[in-house]
Amino acid sequence: MANRHQAFGGNYGKHREFSWGSDGTTFDRAGDMLATAHTTVLLGMNAQPVRVEVESFRGVPKFELVGLPEASVRESYVRVRSALNQLGLNIGQQRLVVNLAPADLRKPGSAFDLAIASAALAALGHVNRESLHDTLLLGELSLHGAVRPVRGVLPQLMAARNNGMRHAIVPAGNGREASAVDGIDVKVADTLHDVREHLRGQSPLPSPQAVVFAPSFDERLDLIDVKGQPGARRALEIAAAGGHHLLMIGPPGGGKTMLARRLPSIMPPLTYSEALEVTAIHSVAGLLPSDSGLVTIRPFRAPHHTVSDAGLVGGGAPPRPGEVSLAHQGVLFLDELAEFRRSAIEALRQPLEDGQLTIARAKERATYPARPMLVAAVNPCPCGYAGDSSGRCQCGEHRIHAYRAKLSGPLLDRIDLHVHVPPVDVTFLRERPCGESSATVRARVMAARAIQARRLETGQVESRCNGALSSRELDAVALPDAQGMKLLIAAAERLGLSARAYGKILRLARTIADLESSPDVRSVHIAEAIQGRVLDRGPVLG
Repeated sequence: MANRHQAFGGNYGKHREFSWGSDGTTFDRAGDMLATAHTTVLLGMNAQPVRVEVESFRGVPKFELVGLPEASVRESYVRVRSALNQLGLNIGQQRLVVNLAPADLRKPGSAFDLAIASAALAALGHVNRESLHDTLLLGELSLHGAVRPVRGVLPQLMAARNNGMRHAIVPAGNGREASAVDGIDVKVADTLHDVREHLRGQSPLPSPQAVVFAPSFDERLDLIDVKGQPGARRALEIAAAGGHHLLMIGPPGGGKTMLARRLPSIMPPLTYSEALEVTAIHSVAGLLPSDSGLVTIRPFRAPHHTVSDAGLVGGGAPPRPGEVSLAHQGVLFLDELAEFRRSAIEALRQPLEDGQLTIARAKERATYPARPMLVAAVNPCPCGYAGDSSGRCQCGEHRIHAYRAKLSGPLLDRIDLHVHVPPVDVTFLRERPCGESSATVRARVMAARAIQARRLETGQVESRCNGALSSRELDAVALPDAQGMKLLIAAAERLGLSARAYGKILRLARTIADLESSPDVRSVHIAEAIQGRVLDRGPVLG
Protein backbone atom coordinates (compact mmCIF):
# COMPACT_ATOMS: atom_id res chain seq x y z
CA MET A 1 0.00 0.00 0.00
CA ALA A 2 2.53 2.57 -1.16
CA ASN A 3 0.25 5.10 -2.92
CA ARG A 4 -1.38 7.62 -0.61
CA HIS A 5 -3.11 10.99 -0.79
CA GLN A 6 -4.67 13.23 1.82
CA ALA A 7 -8.10 14.84 1.78
CA PHE A 8 -10.09 17.09 4.06
CA GLY A 9 -13.75 16.80 4.98
CA GLY A 10 -15.75 13.63 5.49
CA ASN A 11 -16.77 12.24 8.85
CA TYR A 12 -16.98 14.96 11.50
CA GLY A 13 -14.76 17.18 9.33
CA LYS A 14 -11.63 15.33 10.44
CA HIS A 15 -8.45 15.03 8.43
CA ARG A 16 -8.77 11.89 6.26
CA GLU A 17 -6.14 9.61 4.78
CA PHE A 18 -6.91 6.93 2.21
CA SER A 19 -4.91 3.91 1.05
CA TRP A 20 -5.26 1.72 -1.99
CA GLY A 21 -5.64 -2.01 -1.64
CA SER A 22 -4.01 -4.45 -4.03
CA ASP A 23 -7.09 -4.30 -6.26
CA GLY A 24 -7.04 -0.50 -6.54
CA THR A 25 -9.95 0.18 -4.15
CA THR A 26 -9.64 2.82 -1.45
CA PHE A 27 -10.38 2.61 2.23
CA ASP A 28 -10.17 5.03 5.15
CA ARG A 29 -6.95 4.85 7.16
CA ALA A 30 -6.95 7.89 9.40
CA GLY A 31 -10.56 8.81 10.12
CA ASP A 32 -12.58 7.04 12.77
CA MET A 33 -15.40 5.13 11.07
CA LEU A 34 -18.18 3.02 12.55
CA ALA A 35 -20.08 0.35 10.61
CA THR A 36 -22.86 -1.96 11.73
CA ALA A 37 -23.83 -5.41 10.46
CA HIS A 38 -26.62 -7.69 11.59
CA THR A 39 -26.56 -11.32 12.64
CA THR A 40 -28.29 -13.55 15.20
CA VAL A 41 -27.45 -15.89 18.06
CA LEU A 42 -29.34 -19.11 18.73
CA LEU A 43 -31.09 -19.64 22.06
CA GLY A 44 -32.72 -23.03 21.77
CA MET A 45 -34.99 -22.87 18.73
CA ASN A 46 -35.20 -19.09 18.91
CA ALA A 47 -32.74 -16.58 17.48
CA GLN A 48 -31.98 -13.24 19.08
CA PRO A 49 -30.77 -10.32 16.93
CA VAL A 50 -27.16 -9.24 17.38
CA ARG A 51 -25.67 -5.96 16.13
CA VAL A 52 -22.04 -6.23 15.07
CA GLU A 53 -20.45 -2.80 15.45
CA VAL A 54 -16.94 -2.31 14.09
CA GLU A 55 -15.03 0.93 14.51
CA SER A 56 -11.61 1.71 13.06
CA PHE A 57 -9.25 4.06 14.89
CA ARG A 58 -5.90 5.66 14.36
CA GLY A 59 -3.35 4.44 16.82
CA VAL A 60 -1.51 1.34 17.92
CA PRO A 61 -2.65 -1.65 15.79
CA LYS A 62 -4.98 -3.77 17.87
CA PHE A 63 -8.10 -5.91 17.57
CA GLU A 64 -10.56 -5.76 20.45
CA LEU A 65 -13.68 -7.91 20.69
CA VAL A 66 -16.28 -7.05 23.34
CA GLY A 67 -19.88 -8.04 24.02
CA LEU A 68 -19.65 -11.34 25.96
CA PRO A 69 -18.11 -13.46 23.18
CA GLU A 70 -17.22 -17.09 23.86
CA ALA A 71 -13.96 -18.74 22.84
CA SER A 72 -15.09 -19.66 19.32
CA VAL A 73 -16.08 -16.03 18.70
CA ARG A 74 -12.86 -14.64 20.18
CA GLU A 75 -10.97 -16.85 17.75
CA SER A 76 -12.82 -15.21 14.86
CA TYR A 77 -10.12 -12.51 14.70
CA VAL A 78 -7.65 -15.01 13.27
CA ARG A 79 -10.14 -16.24 10.68
CA VAL A 80 -11.36 -12.74 9.75
CA ARG A 81 -7.84 -11.30 9.49
CA SER A 82 -6.66 -14.13 7.27
CA ALA A 83 -9.78 -13.94 5.07
CA LEU A 84 -9.36 -10.17 4.65
CA ASN A 85 -5.69 -10.70 3.80
CA GLN A 86 -6.91 -12.73 0.83
CA LEU A 87 -8.62 -9.52 -0.35
CA GLY A 88 -5.42 -7.51 -0.03
CA LEU A 89 -6.31 -5.95 3.33
CA ASN A 90 -3.99 -6.24 6.31
CA ILE A 91 -6.09 -5.38 9.34
CA GLY A 92 -3.14 -6.33 11.52
CA GLN A 93 -1.99 -2.75 10.91
CA GLN A 94 -5.35 -1.31 11.99
CA ARG A 95 -6.91 -0.67 15.36
CA LEU A 96 -10.37 -2.21 15.22
CA VAL A 97 -12.92 -2.51 18.00
CA VAL A 98 -15.73 -5.04 17.48
CA ASN A 99 -18.78 -4.84 19.74
CA LEU A 100 -21.43 -7.56 19.75
CA ALA A 101 -24.63 -6.05 21.13
CA PRO A 102 -26.50 -6.62 23.36
CA ALA A 103 -23.53 -7.04 25.66
CA ASP A 104 -25.36 -9.12 28.29
CA LEU A 105 -26.19 -11.94 25.86
CA ARG A 106 -23.73 -14.84 25.70
CA LYS A 107 -22.58 -15.45 22.14
CA PRO A 108 -21.22 -18.89 21.24
CA GLY A 109 -20.41 -20.24 17.78
CA SER A 110 -18.51 -19.18 14.69
CA ALA A 111 -21.45 -17.90 12.62
CA PHE A 112 -20.51 -14.28 13.45
CA ASP A 113 -17.42 -14.35 11.19
CA LEU A 114 -19.13 -13.11 8.04
CA ALA A 115 -20.90 -10.27 9.84
CA ILE A 116 -17.67 -9.16 11.56
CA ALA A 117 -15.71 -9.26 8.30
CA SER A 118 -18.43 -7.38 6.39
CA ALA A 119 -18.69 -4.70 9.06
CA ALA A 120 -14.88 -4.39 9.05
CA LEU A 121 -14.94 -3.88 5.29
CA ALA A 122 -17.50 -1.11 5.74
CA ALA A 123 -15.64 0.50 8.65
CA LEU A 124 -12.49 0.62 6.52
CA GLY A 125 -14.42 2.21 3.66
CA HIS A 126 -14.13 -0.86 1.47
CA VAL A 127 -17.90 -1.23 0.97
CA ASN A 128 -20.81 1.13 1.45
CA ARG A 129 -22.11 1.01 5.02
CA GLU A 130 -25.69 1.39 3.75
CA SER A 131 -25.40 -1.96 1.97
CA LEU A 132 -25.47 -3.66 5.39
CA HIS A 133 -28.54 -1.78 6.61
CA ASP A 134 -31.22 -4.50 6.57
CA THR A 135 -29.17 -7.58 5.70
CA LEU A 136 -28.64 -10.62 7.93
CA LEU A 137 -25.17 -12.13 7.62
CA LEU A 138 -24.44 -15.71 8.69
CA GLY A 139 -21.36 -17.80 8.04
CA GLU A 140 -18.01 -19.03 9.28
CA LEU A 141 -14.89 -18.00 7.40
CA SER A 142 -11.96 -20.20 6.51
CA LEU A 143 -8.41 -18.84 6.51
CA HIS A 144 -8.62 -18.63 2.72
CA GLY A 145 -11.85 -16.63 2.76
CA ALA A 146 -14.32 -19.42 2.02
CA VAL A 147 -17.76 -19.05 3.63
CA ARG A 148 -18.48 -22.26 5.49
CA PRO A 149 -21.92 -23.64 6.48
CA VAL A 150 -23.17 -23.10 10.01
CA ARG A 151 -25.91 -24.70 12.07
CA GLY A 152 -29.34 -23.24 12.75
CA VAL A 153 -29.71 -21.22 9.54
CA LEU A 154 -33.41 -22.06 9.12
CA PRO A 155 -34.65 -20.77 12.52
CA GLN A 156 -32.28 -17.78 12.33
CA LEU A 157 -33.68 -16.74 8.95
CA MET A 158 -37.25 -17.07 10.20
CA ALA A 159 -36.43 -14.94 13.23
CA ALA A 160 -34.71 -12.30 11.08
CA ARG A 161 -37.71 -12.15 8.75
CA ASN A 162 -40.05 -11.73 11.71
CA ASN A 163 -37.81 -8.91 13.01
CA GLY A 164 -38.10 -6.98 9.75
CA MET A 165 -34.93 -7.99 7.93
CA ARG A 166 -35.44 -7.86 4.17
CA HIS A 167 -32.21 -9.47 2.94
CA ALA A 168 -29.86 -12.24 4.05
CA ILE A 169 -26.52 -13.66 2.96
CA VAL A 170 -25.78 -17.23 4.04
CA PRO A 171 -23.20 -19.88 3.10
CA ALA A 172 -23.86 -21.68 -0.18
CA GLY A 173 -23.77 -24.94 1.77
CA ASN A 174 -26.87 -23.81 3.67
CA GLY A 175 -28.66 -22.68 0.52
CA ARG A 176 -31.19 -25.48 0.14
CA GLU A 177 -32.14 -25.19 3.80
CA ALA A 178 -32.46 -21.41 3.48
CA SER A 179 -34.67 -21.64 0.39
CA ALA A 180 -37.52 -22.93 2.56
CA VAL A 181 -37.93 -19.51 4.22
CA ASP A 182 -40.16 -17.09 2.35
CA GLY A 183 -40.62 -13.37 3.00
CA ILE A 184 -36.90 -12.58 2.98
CA ASP A 185 -34.53 -12.21 0.01
CA VAL A 186 -31.82 -14.82 0.57
CA LYS A 187 -28.51 -14.87 -1.29
CA VAL A 188 -25.79 -17.51 -1.01
CA ALA A 189 -22.02 -17.00 -1.02
CA ASP A 190 -19.00 -19.23 -1.47
CA THR A 191 -16.30 -16.70 -0.53
CA LEU A 192 -15.84 -13.40 1.27
CA HIS A 193 -14.70 -11.93 -2.06
CA ASP A 194 -18.14 -12.74 -3.51
CA VAL A 195 -19.82 -11.03 -0.56
CA ARG A 196 -17.69 -7.91 -0.97
CA GLU A 197 -18.50 -7.64 -4.68
CA HIS A 198 -22.20 -8.12 -3.93
CA LEU A 199 -22.21 -5.38 -1.28
CA ARG A 200 -20.48 -3.08 -3.74
CA GLY A 201 -23.22 -3.77 -6.27
CA GLN A 202 -20.70 -5.05 -8.81
CA SER A 203 -21.51 -8.78 -8.91
CA PRO A 204 -24.83 -9.82 -7.31
CA LEU A 205 -24.87 -13.07 -5.38
CA PRO A 206 -27.16 -15.86 -6.61
CA SER A 207 -30.34 -16.94 -4.86
CA PRO A 208 -30.49 -20.50 -3.52
CA GLN A 209 -32.11 -23.08 -5.72
CA ALA A 210 -35.71 -23.56 -4.64
CA VAL A 211 -36.47 -26.99 -3.20
CA VAL A 212 -39.82 -28.60 -3.93
CA PHE A 213 -41.16 -30.21 -0.78
CA ALA A 214 -42.14 -33.85 -1.33
CA PRO A 215 -42.66 -35.98 1.80
CA SER A 216 -41.27 -39.49 1.48
CA PHE A 217 -40.69 -42.78 3.28
CA ASP A 218 -37.76 -45.13 3.64
CA GLU A 219 -38.83 -47.77 1.13
CA ARG A 220 -36.31 -50.23 2.55
CA LEU A 221 -38.44 -50.58 5.69
CA ASP A 222 -41.84 -52.06 4.89
CA LEU A 223 -44.25 -53.76 7.25
CA ILE A 224 -44.69 -56.57 4.74
CA ASP A 225 -41.21 -57.79 5.73
CA VAL A 226 -42.47 -58.74 9.21
CA LYS A 227 -43.43 -62.40 9.36
CA GLY A 228 -46.07 -63.44 11.85
CA GLN A 229 -46.81 -61.20 14.84
CA PRO A 230 -50.38 -60.22 13.86
CA GLY A 231 -51.03 -58.81 17.34
CA ALA A 232 -47.96 -56.59 17.29
CA ARG A 233 -48.71 -55.41 13.74
CA ARG A 234 -52.21 -54.42 14.83
CA ALA A 235 -50.78 -52.59 17.85
CA LEU A 236 -48.48 -50.60 15.54
CA GLU A 237 -51.45 -49.61 13.40
CA ILE A 238 -53.47 -48.43 16.41
CA ALA A 239 -50.48 -46.53 17.79
CA ALA A 240 -49.86 -44.77 14.47
CA ALA A 241 -53.54 -43.94 13.98
CA GLY A 242 -54.01 -42.33 17.38
CA GLY A 243 -50.53 -41.10 18.28
CA HIS A 244 -50.33 -43.54 21.21
CA HIS A 245 -47.10 -44.44 22.99
CA LEU A 246 -46.34 -48.18 22.75
CA LEU A 247 -44.56 -50.77 24.89
CA MET A 248 -43.55 -54.12 23.37
CA ILE A 249 -42.79 -56.97 25.77
CA GLY A 250 -41.20 -60.23 24.71
CA PRO A 251 -38.08 -62.40 24.44
CA PRO A 252 -35.14 -61.65 22.15
CA GLY A 253 -35.64 -62.49 18.49
CA GLY A 254 -39.36 -61.80 18.41
CA GLY A 255 -38.98 -58.84 16.05
CA LYS A 256 -39.51 -55.91 18.43
CA THR A 257 -36.79 -53.78 16.83
CA MET A 258 -37.89 -54.72 13.33
CA LEU A 259 -41.45 -53.66 14.12
CA ALA A 260 -40.38 -50.39 15.72
CA ARG A 261 -38.22 -49.39 12.75
CA ARG A 262 -41.21 -49.81 10.45
CA LEU A 263 -43.57 -47.64 12.47
CA PRO A 264 -42.64 -44.40 10.59
CA SER A 265 -43.58 -46.13 7.33
CA ILE A 266 -47.24 -46.40 8.37
CA MET A 267 -47.50 -42.93 9.91
CA PRO A 268 -48.96 -40.10 7.79
CA PRO A 269 -46.39 -38.24 5.67
CA LEU A 270 -44.85 -35.10 7.12
CA THR A 271 -46.78 -31.91 6.45
CA TYR A 272 -44.85 -28.83 5.32
CA SER A 273 -45.11 -27.18 8.75
CA GLU A 274 -43.97 -30.39 10.47
CA ALA A 275 -41.04 -30.66 8.05
CA LEU A 276 -40.01 -27.09 8.90
CA GLU A 277 -40.01 -27.95 12.62
CA VAL A 278 -38.03 -31.17 12.14
CA THR A 279 -35.52 -29.51 9.82
CA ALA A 280 -35.03 -26.59 12.21
CA ILE A 281 -34.29 -28.94 15.12
CA HIS A 282 -31.78 -30.98 13.13
CA SER A 283 -30.17 -27.78 11.84
CA VAL A 284 -29.78 -26.40 15.36
CA ALA A 285 -28.26 -29.71 16.46
CA GLY A 286 -25.79 -29.61 13.56
CA LEU A 287 -27.17 -32.85 12.12
CA LEU A 288 -28.46 -31.46 8.83
CA PRO A 289 -26.05 -32.46 6.04
CA SER A 290 -24.46 -29.63 4.10
CA ASP A 291 -26.52 -28.52 1.10
CA SER A 292 -29.52 -30.44 2.45
CA GLY A 293 -33.08 -29.21 2.04
CA LEU A 294 -36.06 -29.94 4.23
CA VAL A 295 -36.24 -33.24 6.09
CA THR A 296 -38.93 -35.24 4.29
CA ILE A 297 -38.95 -38.50 6.28
CA ARG A 298 -40.29 -38.79 9.81
CA PRO A 299 -37.37 -39.11 12.23
CA PHE A 300 -36.53 -42.40 13.90
CA ARG A 301 -34.14 -42.16 16.85
CA ALA A 302 -32.88 -45.19 18.76
CA PRO A 303 -30.38 -44.09 21.45
CA HIS A 304 -28.26 -46.71 23.19
CA HIS A 305 -29.22 -47.50 26.77
CA THR A 306 -25.97 -45.90 27.98
CA VAL A 307 -27.14 -42.45 26.82
CA SER A 308 -26.78 -39.68 29.41
CA ASP A 309 -29.66 -37.62 30.75
CA ALA A 310 -28.56 -34.64 28.65
CA GLY A 311 -28.16 -36.82 25.58
CA LEU A 312 -31.70 -38.14 25.95
CA VAL A 313 -33.63 -34.99 26.82
CA GLY A 314 -31.17 -32.22 25.94
CA GLY A 315 -28.75 -30.00 27.81
CA GLY A 316 -25.08 -29.18 27.88
CA ALA A 317 -23.29 -25.85 27.54
CA PRO A 318 -24.38 -24.39 25.24
CA PRO A 319 -27.67 -26.31 25.34
CA ARG A 320 -28.35 -28.74 22.50
CA PRO A 321 -31.51 -30.72 21.70
CA GLY A 322 -31.58 -34.30 22.95
CA GLU A 323 -32.94 -37.48 21.40
CA VAL A 324 -36.51 -36.72 22.49
CA SER A 325 -36.41 -33.50 20.43
CA LEU A 326 -34.53 -35.03 17.51
CA ALA A 327 -37.40 -37.55 17.31
CA HIS A 328 -40.00 -34.74 17.22
CA GLN A 329 -42.86 -35.66 14.84
CA GLY A 330 -41.32 -39.12 14.51
CA VAL A 331 -40.47 -42.12 16.67
CA LEU A 332 -38.25 -42.37 19.76
CA PHE A 333 -37.36 -46.04 20.23
CA LEU A 334 -35.96 -47.16 23.58
CA ASP A 335 -34.78 -50.74 23.21
CA GLU A 336 -33.97 -52.63 26.42
CA LEU A 337 -35.92 -50.07 28.45
CA ALA A 338 -34.91 -51.61 31.77
CA GLU A 339 -31.23 -51.00 31.01
CA PHE A 340 -31.55 -47.21 30.71
CA ARG A 341 -30.50 -45.03 33.62
CA ARG A 342 -33.44 -44.43 35.93
CA SER A 343 -32.68 -40.70 35.99
CA ALA A 344 -32.72 -40.50 32.18
CA ILE A 345 -36.07 -42.28 31.95
CA GLU A 346 -37.57 -40.09 34.66
CA ALA A 347 -36.36 -37.01 32.77
CA LEU A 348 -38.50 -38.10 29.81
CA ARG A 349 -41.74 -37.67 31.71
CA GLN A 350 -41.96 -33.89 31.50
CA PRO A 351 -41.27 -33.45 27.76
CA LEU A 352 -43.62 -36.32 26.86
CA GLU A 353 -46.33 -34.67 28.95
CA ASP A 354 -45.78 -31.08 27.76
CA GLY A 355 -44.61 -31.65 24.19
CA GLN A 356 -41.54 -29.49 24.74
CA LEU A 357 -38.46 -29.22 26.92
CA THR A 358 -37.07 -26.07 28.52
CA ILE A 359 -33.43 -25.97 29.65
CA ALA A 360 -32.57 -23.16 32.06
CA ARG A 361 -28.96 -21.95 32.26
CA ALA A 362 -28.32 -18.90 34.48
CA LYS A 363 -29.70 -16.00 32.40
CA GLU A 364 -30.77 -18.16 29.45
CA ARG A 365 -33.69 -20.45 28.69
CA ALA A 366 -33.63 -22.75 25.67
CA THR A 367 -36.86 -24.45 24.61
CA TYR A 368 -37.06 -27.36 22.16
CA PRO A 369 -40.16 -29.11 20.74
CA ALA A 370 -40.56 -32.72 21.86
CA ARG A 371 -43.59 -34.54 20.45
CA PRO A 372 -42.37 -37.96 19.36
CA MET A 373 -44.21 -41.24 19.55
CA LEU A 374 -42.45 -43.24 22.24
CA VAL A 375 -41.92 -46.92 21.47
CA ALA A 376 -40.20 -48.98 24.15
CA ALA A 377 -39.14 -52.62 24.13
CA VAL A 378 -38.35 -54.73 27.15
CA ASN A 379 -37.55 -58.35 27.91
CA PRO A 380 -39.58 -60.18 30.57
CA CYS A 381 -36.42 -60.86 32.62
CA PRO A 382 -32.64 -60.28 32.46
CA CYS A 383 -32.04 -63.26 30.16
CA GLY A 384 -35.23 -62.56 28.23
CA TYR A 385 -36.84 -65.99 28.46
CA ALA A 386 -39.05 -65.86 31.56
CA GLY A 387 -42.23 -67.81 30.91
CA ASP A 388 -40.77 -69.53 27.84
CA SER A 389 -41.98 -73.12 27.47
CA SER A 390 -38.45 -74.30 26.67
CA GLY A 391 -37.35 -73.63 30.24
CA ARG A 392 -34.28 -71.70 29.11
CA CYS A 393 -34.75 -69.01 31.76
CA GLN A 394 -32.29 -69.44 34.63
CA CYS A 395 -33.14 -66.17 36.39
CA GLY A 396 -34.14 -66.52 40.00
CA GLU A 397 -37.22 -64.84 41.41
CA HIS A 398 -35.17 -62.21 43.24
CA ARG A 399 -33.23 -61.33 40.07
CA ILE A 400 -36.42 -61.02 38.02
CA HIS A 401 -38.01 -58.83 40.68
CA ALA A 402 -34.94 -56.54 40.75
CA TYR A 403 -34.98 -56.31 36.95
CA ARG A 404 -38.63 -55.34 36.80
CA ALA A 405 -38.19 -52.82 39.62
CA LYS A 406 -35.84 -50.85 37.35
CA LEU A 407 -38.76 -49.89 35.13
CA SER A 408 -40.21 -46.46 35.83
CA GLY A 409 -43.80 -46.76 37.01
CA PRO A 410 -44.63 -43.13 36.17
CA LEU A 411 -43.27 -43.57 32.64
CA LEU A 412 -45.18 -46.82 32.10
CA ASP A 413 -48.25 -44.96 33.29
CA ARG A 414 -47.87 -42.62 30.31
CA ILE A 415 -47.81 -45.44 27.75
CA ASP A 416 -51.23 -46.20 26.28
CA LEU A 417 -50.59 -49.48 24.53
CA HIS A 418 -48.84 -52.60 25.86
CA VAL A 419 -48.44 -55.60 23.58
CA HIS A 420 -46.84 -59.02 24.04
CA VAL A 421 -44.46 -60.00 21.22
CA PRO A 422 -43.96 -63.78 21.44
CA PRO A 423 -41.26 -65.77 19.63
CA VAL A 424 -42.01 -66.19 15.93
CA ASP A 425 -43.27 -69.63 15.00
CA VAL A 426 -40.81 -71.35 12.67
CA THR A 427 -43.62 -72.05 10.19
CA PHE A 428 -43.94 -68.30 9.56
CA LEU A 429 -40.22 -68.05 8.81
CA ARG A 430 -40.54 -70.52 5.92
CA GLU A 431 -43.41 -68.63 4.31
CA ARG A 432 -43.24 -65.76 1.91
CA PRO A 433 -44.40 -62.41 3.28
CA CYS A 434 -48.15 -62.60 3.52
CA GLY A 435 -49.03 -59.59 5.68
CA GLU A 436 -50.13 -56.18 4.50
CA SER A 437 -47.68 -53.63 3.14
CA SER A 438 -46.93 -50.35 4.86
CA ALA A 439 -48.81 -48.47 2.13
CA THR A 440 -51.99 -50.47 2.78
CA VAL A 441 -51.85 -49.94 6.54
CA ARG A 442 -50.88 -46.28 6.11
CA ALA A 443 -54.02 -45.63 4.08
CA ARG A 444 -56.18 -46.76 7.02
CA VAL A 445 -54.07 -44.76 9.45
CA MET A 446 -54.46 -41.60 7.37
CA ALA A 447 -58.22 -42.11 7.13
CA ALA A 448 -58.41 -42.38 10.94
CA ARG A 449 -56.22 -39.27 11.33
CA ALA A 450 -58.54 -37.40 8.94
CA ILE A 451 -61.49 -38.19 11.23
CA GLN A 452 -59.54 -36.81 14.20
CA ALA A 453 -58.59 -33.71 12.19
CA ARG A 454 -62.27 -33.03 11.45
CA ARG A 455 -63.05 -33.12 15.17
CA LEU A 456 -60.31 -30.56 15.69
CA GLU A 457 -61.59 -28.34 12.88
CA THR A 458 -65.18 -28.43 14.13
CA GLY A 459 -64.14 -27.54 17.67
CA GLN A 460 -65.18 -30.82 19.29
CA VAL A 461 -61.66 -31.25 20.65
CA GLU A 462 -58.46 -29.23 20.94
CA SER A 463 -56.11 -32.20 20.61
CA ARG A 464 -54.76 -33.25 17.23
CA CYS A 465 -54.60 -36.97 18.06
CA ASN A 466 -56.65 -39.30 20.25
CA GLY A 467 -53.56 -40.11 22.31
CA ALA A 468 -53.61 -36.55 23.69
CA LEU A 469 -57.34 -36.27 24.47
CA SER A 470 -58.11 -34.71 27.85
CA SER A 471 -60.68 -36.12 30.28
CA ARG A 472 -63.21 -33.52 29.15
CA GLU A 473 -62.59 -34.37 25.50
CA LEU A 474 -62.99 -38.08 26.25
CA ASP A 475 -66.43 -37.36 27.69
CA ALA A 476 -67.31 -35.46 24.51
CA VAL A 477 -66.14 -37.91 21.84
CA ALA A 478 -65.15 -41.28 23.36
CA LEU A 479 -67.90 -42.43 25.72
CA PRO A 480 -68.99 -45.93 24.65
CA ASP A 481 -72.52 -47.16 24.06
CA ALA A 482 -74.42 -49.00 26.80
CA GLN A 483 -72.84 -52.39 26.09
CA GLY A 484 -69.40 -50.88 25.82
CA MET A 485 -69.79 -49.01 29.11
CA LYS A 486 -70.98 -52.18 30.83
CA LEU A 487 -67.90 -54.05 29.61
CA LEU A 488 -65.57 -51.23 30.65
CA ILE A 489 -67.02 -51.02 34.16
CA ALA A 490 -66.78 -54.80 34.59
CA ALA A 491 -63.14 -54.78 33.47
CA ALA A 492 -62.32 -51.86 35.76
CA GLU A 493 -63.77 -53.71 38.75
CA ARG A 494 -62.19 -57.06 37.92
CA LEU A 495 -58.74 -55.69 37.07
CA GLY A 496 -58.72 -52.86 39.59
CA LEU A 497 -58.03 -50.24 36.92
CA SER A 498 -56.85 -46.80 37.95
CA ALA A 499 -58.52 -43.66 36.66
CA ARG A 500 -55.54 -43.13 34.34
CA ALA A 501 -55.86 -46.66 32.90
CA TYR A 502 -59.61 -46.11 32.47
CA GLY A 503 -58.92 -43.02 30.37
CA LYS A 504 -56.28 -44.75 28.27
CA ILE A 505 -58.69 -47.55 27.39
CA LEU A 506 -61.18 -44.94 26.18
CA ARG A 507 -58.50 -43.24 24.06
CA LEU A 508 -57.50 -46.55 22.49
CA ALA A 509 -61.13 -47.49 21.88
CA ARG A 510 -61.77 -44.15 20.17
CA THR A 511 -58.84 -44.80 17.83
CA ILE A 512 -59.98 -48.34 17.08
CA ALA A 513 -63.44 -46.98 16.25
CA ASP A 514 -61.87 -44.36 13.97
CA LEU A 515 -59.97 -47.08 12.11
CA GLU A 516 -63.35 -48.65 11.37
CA SER A 517 -64.89 -45.24 10.54
CA SER A 518 -67.37 -45.83 13.35
CA PRO A 519 -68.87 -42.65 14.85
CA ASP A 520 -69.63 -44.52 18.08
CA VAL A 521 -67.38 -46.41 20.47
CA ARG A 522 -68.89 -49.88 20.84
CA SER A 523 -68.22 -52.88 23.04
CA VAL A 524 -66.01 -54.53 20.41
CA HIS A 525 -63.76 -51.47 20.44
CA ILE A 526 -63.61 -51.48 24.25
CA ALA A 527 -62.74 -55.18 24.24
CA GLU A 528 -59.82 -54.70 21.85
CA ALA A 529 -58.60 -51.70 23.84
CA ILE A 530 -58.57 -53.77 27.03
CA GLN A 531 -56.58 -56.47 25.19
CA GLY A 532 -54.05 -53.78 24.29
CA ARG A 533 -53.30 -53.11 27.97
CA VAL A 534 -51.52 -56.32 28.98
CA LEU A 535 -49.90 -54.72 32.04
CA ASP A 536 -53.35 -54.12 33.51
CA ARG A 537 -54.08 -57.84 33.51
CA GLY A 538 -51.35 -59.09 35.81
CA PRO A 539 -47.89 -58.50 37.27
CA VAL A 540 -45.64 -56.21 35.29
CA LEU A 541 -44.02 -58.25 32.51
CA GLY A 542 -45.56 -61.34 33.95
